[in-house]
This record gives sequence, C-alpha cells and structure tokens, in this order.
Amino acid sequence: MNRDMADRIRTGAGFIAALDQSGGSTPKALALYGIDADAWGSEEEMFDLIHAMRARIVQSPAFDGDRVLGAILFEQTMEREIAGQPTPRFLWTKGVVPFLKVDKGLAEAADGVRMMKPIPGLNDLCARAVAHGVFGTKMRSVIDAADAAGIGAIVDQQFELGAEILGHGLVPIIEPEVTISIADKAAAEDILRDALIARLDGLPGDAAVMLKLSLPEADNHYLPLVEHPRVMRVVALSGGYSRDAANARLARQKGVIASFSRALTEGLSARQSDAEFNAALDRTIASIYAASVAG
Repeated sequence: MNRDMADRIRTGAGFIAALDQSGGSTPKALALYGIDADAWGSEEEMFDLIHAMRARIVQSPAFDGDRVLGAILFEQTMEREIAGQPTPRFLWTKGVVPFLKVDKGLAEAADGVRMMKPIPGLNDLCARAVAHGVFGTKMRSVIDAADAAGIGAIVDQQFELGAEILGHGLVPIIEPEVTISIADKAAAEDILRDALIARLDGLPGDAAVMLKLSLPEADNHYLPLVEHPRVMRVVALSGGYSRDAANARLARQKGVIASFSRALTEGLSARQSDAEFNAALDRTIASIYAASVAG
C-alpha cells in the first residue's frame, strides 16, 4: 500500500470522482455529454469518445488535488494514457489517488437484491492495477428491498472478494447501493448497517476497507461506520438524486464525503468551449467539495 495515498484518503479534505462508466452505462454518459449514439460506429470508437471526455475532465485545471482526493477508473481507462502518461500515474501527479472498478456488472435479481456477477481474472486484474500504481478498487451490488437474507448475501460476497483484493495490497471500496426509490429504504439501511458492522468486526489483523453507500434517509445513520476502526473512509454515491439534492443530503452526514458520477458530469457538454467547460466543472467541483467538508 502506498502510505502517502493512504494518508491522503484517510485525512484529506475533498471527494472521490467516479469516472468508471463501463460498457453498459457509457452510451447514456455520452448522451448526457451531448454525444449521441450515431457518433460512433463500433464499441472501440465509443470507448475512444468516453476516454476523451474523461481526459478532458482530468486535465482541466478545475480538477485539482486540493479538492479531488481520488478518482475511480474503468479498466480501459487504467490501461490508456492521458497527456502521455498512464492514467493512474497522471492522476497522482495532480495529487489524485487512483482507484479501479473491478466488478463485471450485476446478476439477476433474487431475494430483493442484485449481487455481482462472477469476476473472472480478478487476481490478474489486481496485479495489473498494482503495476499501474492504483491504490484501491471498487465493486458495486444493488439492494432493492429490505430483505435480510439478500442483504446478508450481498455483504458476504463483497467482503469475500474484498479479502482477495486486500491480499494484493489494494484497498477495496465496498459498494452495496440501496436503490433510492424503494418504499422500505430506511429499513434496508438498518439491515445493511448491522450487516456491515458484523463483517467489519471480523476483519483480520489491521485490514481496512472503504465503504460507498447511498445517502441515507436518517441523517448520520452510518456514523458508526464512519467511526469504525476498520473503515478508512465512507463515501456516498448520488444514486439518482440531482446534484443539488445529493449535495444537500451529503452536507448533513458527519464524516461522509462524495463519490459522485452522474452528478459530477451534470452540466458538462462536448459542445462547450474549454473556458465554458472548465468554468462549469469548477462550479460543480466547488459545490461537491463544500458538501463533502460540511460534515
């Protein structure tokens, strides 16, 4: 583990940018950026366009290490370059800690949840991440109901894969997302918090993880996780809330910082001049930073 990166994540002021849209979510991300599907003729061209968007964000003077602690990358982004350097190493020149999305999407729904699909080649992927200077990983599951068995299964899967990731010296971001629109969201969050605490209490040695969670119904519901000695940092996803709504909720959560994706790129367009783009991104980053340090 890179100790300078670890110190930055544990104690730094700011938030983590989620720039990890994968194949399934890339067309929507490009459409929101003002690039329609008729702009590419192959998957390779599509990924070239999303990399150009990410590179524009990362190279912007607004995207600075004073406010952005880390960035979560898609596997292809990790393997590509920005400004002539491998993306993770370019990020670290700006003081931004690189993370890698490792999950391969969601399995079919069962017991009110969508667990992760198998991750073939996880050990090889982790080894490549280490070679690229990546600090940690991220993997996402989804909770659609307050079902104790389903939520328990999701948390177990996350921690079992997390143990493999920790074995490579990487810090896993465990992301059991609770869908914001479900009627029993608060009850699901109760079950999830207790399940997470039980698994955190069982971590061996001095192992530590990060948690990425939906913004809760009850303010400071996840404070016991923020304060848990085995949690390096708790970050929040925007989860479908508008940026303003997500920022307002986040600002009320003590010790929780943002890790927004769609809310980060909201308002950015391929048609903007560099000056317009940088100004819009600066306003966005300033607002997310303010919400992240408010608690």
